[in-house]
Amino acid sequence: MAVPALKLDGAQALLAAWPEPRGEAAWATAARTRAARRLAERGAPVRRDEYFRYTDPASLTVQPAIPAAVRPPQEEPIYAAIERVRLVFVDGVFAPDKSDAAIVEGVEITPLAEVLRTDIHWARDLFGRLEADGQTPVDRPLAALSTARATEGFAIRVTGRAAKAISFVYERSGEAADVLVRHLVRLDAGADLTLLENGPGAARLNTVMEVDVGDDAGFHHVRAQGRDHDRRAWTATFARLGARSAFKSFTLTVNGRLTRNESVVAMAGPDAVTHVAGACVGDGESFLHDDTVFITHGAPGCESRQVFKKVLRSGATGVFQGKILVHPVAQKTDGYQISQGLLLDETSQFLAKPELEIYADDVKCSHGSTAGAVDETALFYLTSRGISRRTAEELLVLAFVDEAIAEIEDGAIAEVMRQRLADWLARRRG
Repeated sequence: MAVPALKLDGAQALLAAWPEPRGEAAWATAARTRAARRLAERGAPVRRDEYFRYTDPASLTVQPAIPAAVRPPQEEPIYAAIERVRLVFVDGVFAPDKSDAAIVEGVEITPLAEVLRTDIHWARDLFGRLEADGQTPVDRPLAALSTARATEGFAIRVTGRAAKAISFVYERSGEAADVLVRHLVRLDAGADLTLLENGPGAARLNTVMEVDVGDDAGFHHVRAQGRDHDRRAWTATFARLGARSAFKSFTLTVNGRLTRNESVVAMAGPDAVTHVAGACVGDGESFLHDDTVFITHGAPGCESRQVFKKVLRSGATGVFQGKILVHPVAQKTDGYQISQGLLLDETSQFLAKPELEIYADDVKCSHGSTAGAVDETALFYLTSRGISRRTAEELLVLAFVDEAIAEIEDGAIAEVMRQRLADWLARRRG
């Protein structure tokens, strides 16, 4: 089928908006060339694409980026109580003067630009590989753009159990900042890492992470997106899991004009575990939040969980698109998927597209999706005991999203997320 000219022209505009990197190793240049070709041949995303039918990508591709007002911080750093190494980006550029020393026992941390100039490096087997694999069966053109053009970010290799969490902080100072950030993460066999992310990042933010999880290794990812009302963000995480490994990711989102988080996970080794979860609170007609997840069971005995909760009011829109693909070899699969929208008024909407595609016969897979209002019986019970209706509603919201927050393995980080969400709700009430 011929690709529409609108998509092809859009792809050329995206590539032209970013300078082509120079002076890199031959393997990096080859990976970038392949990615640019993927984007040029398949085209930029448009509303008519199947996986953008609920989310108009125009503001993610228009040139230049739509400006967004810069708002001063209104709260303490979210992970202040967690022992971590902070790596700070300002308008998408690494800021060493604001960051901690990139030294963590059991971890090698190298700037991406330096890695891509190195002839022999472990990253040559990862950069662009998982992104390319993730383009089938669904095109992900904004990820191809990242491979073709992104120069900021880090390559992280974990050789043991990381002594501290690594924390990426995305600050911004310019109203028209348009940002590409790319990270590579490899966990050797038996390694373990917690990776934290937070901050508005840019008027328009494109972040991509490729994660290769070795046998018996564990990767724990927690991200907070909030307090930036005009932000437009698109993120993608591509992961490949070895035998008996674990990949667990959670995202909390509050505010923003448009946020789309994509997760593409391939369980290539037996007995691997994938948990992808998220919670969002949206307020206003300009708010659109989209979680798009594609999990492939490619080996026997693997487990996956998708748990997403969205709280929407005043015309906000929430989207969930989640798929579980089970290959014939993936017997003894255990796949679970739940997406729920809590609508606090009649003008908000929750749009869901859950999918199961199963080619094995010894599996346990389930999915469910619901949308509804606050339970009036529960509200009556709370208000009858002297709690104001607004406070009672907030308590029910916190209880509603807690199933997603509970997917965070580290109890201290989970409690940080609960408290931050409670603070946001209280601030809105005030």
